[in-house]
Amino acid sequence: MSSKVVIIGSAFSGNKGAAAMLESSVQTLTERVPDVSFTLLSMYPGEDVKQNPYKNLKVINAKPLQLGVVINSQALLYKLLPPLRSFIASKAPAIKALREADVLLDQGGITFVDGREKFLLYNVASILPALLVGTPVFKCAQASGPFKNPINRACAKIFLPRVHTIISRGSITDGYLKGLGLKNVVAGADYAFSLNLTDEQTANAKKAVDDSFFKSRTVIGVSPSVVLQKKAEATGKDYKGIIVSFINSLTEQGYRVALVPHSARSGDKTHNNDLPLCREVYQALADKVDVMFIDRELDSQVLRYVIGRCDYFVASRFHAMVSSLSMKVPTLVIGWSHKYKEVLEMFELEEWAFGQDKLTDDYLQRRFQELIDNNQAVRAKLQKNLAKVKKRSEMQADLITKVFKS
Repeated sequence: MSSKVVIIGSAFSGNKGAAAMLESSVQTLTERVPDVSFTLLSMYPGEDVKQNPYKNLKVINAKPLQLGVVINSQALLYKLLPPLRSFIASKAPAIKALREADVLLDQGGITFVDGREKFLLYNVASILPALLVGTPVFKCAQASGPFKNPINRACAKIFLPRVHTIISRGSITDGYLKGLGLKNVVAGADYAFSLNLTDEQTANAKKAVDDSFFKSRTVIGVSPSVVLQKKAEATGKDYKGIIVSFINSLTEQGYRVALVPHSARSGDKTHNNDLPLCREVYQALADKVDVMFIDRELDSQVLRYVIGRCDYFVASRFHAMVSSLSMKVPTLVIGWSHKYKEVLEMFELEEWAFGQDKLTDDYLQRRFQELIDNNQAVRAKLQKNLAKVKKRSEMQADLITKVFKS
């Protein structure tokens, strides 16, 4: 009997960090259990069907409204009406998939966090159908907490103890979760650290971008984030202007710049889409000759290759940071959550992250120069710690296969 896995919270389209987590789980579990099959409950079913490269993965519509109203209602009926369970499953693809699955992998990158209460309903709706159907829930490495907000704390205390396993993505999250008294927490590392580039994927990446751009001069990768832009602008900061000024200063100093949207979708919608912001940044640059702007959606492997070709990287997107660390590229991070710092801590590099509250033209340029000045020490820590972090990431696949057998 083959093993079956349902995945929620990630997608091929949009945020390429989510795609990297998704593909890492498919890769690592297929290596361990060759006959495993996957069902993705997708927020972007149309795009994901087109981008799905895996024969053993099926995509089912789980757009927010479909998930929150239809799938959760079907799961509740399944729970309350045992005589009708087979009938309900025959009419509801998501319920059928959950009913047959060995495990649900929740790959929401950040869940049950104070200040993100507007996402709480989605955080709960993502795991509640599996709990109602009776399928074990495995929360892949993600950031959670703090839990000081009464609503967030109450939801976390109700639902998180019912999860089979929770992988904390770093020491800060681990402390928050264990502070709730949870006994189902295992310290790990982001699943995207397990993403491996095959020779074929590397060859495809070289065809997708102009590889010669990286050969003649030092290249600085920059990955802006529309999420950070909104948070910065809410406090009166001109995030786009600061990024433009920073890139202009780099090209004036003789560097080349790779402008990398790590979350990209077709169209102008800004949710999970940094392309509109990056286009505005590119158009405002004084020198476009020395800037490679990736003005389209590329898959997570191609982006990881591009990031790995950079000499230094400045990231506002979390998984752009994960890719740069994975490729041992010295990285400066402009973040908005503890999720950045706790990952950098694994590399002994937490000093190279700062919050949007400190973001100014002068501070960004000064911190980047300090990164260059300390590049040998930074590279040494990346070399020292990467294998250990990847092992912590890959450990998730071993824990998931144990759920298959339980």
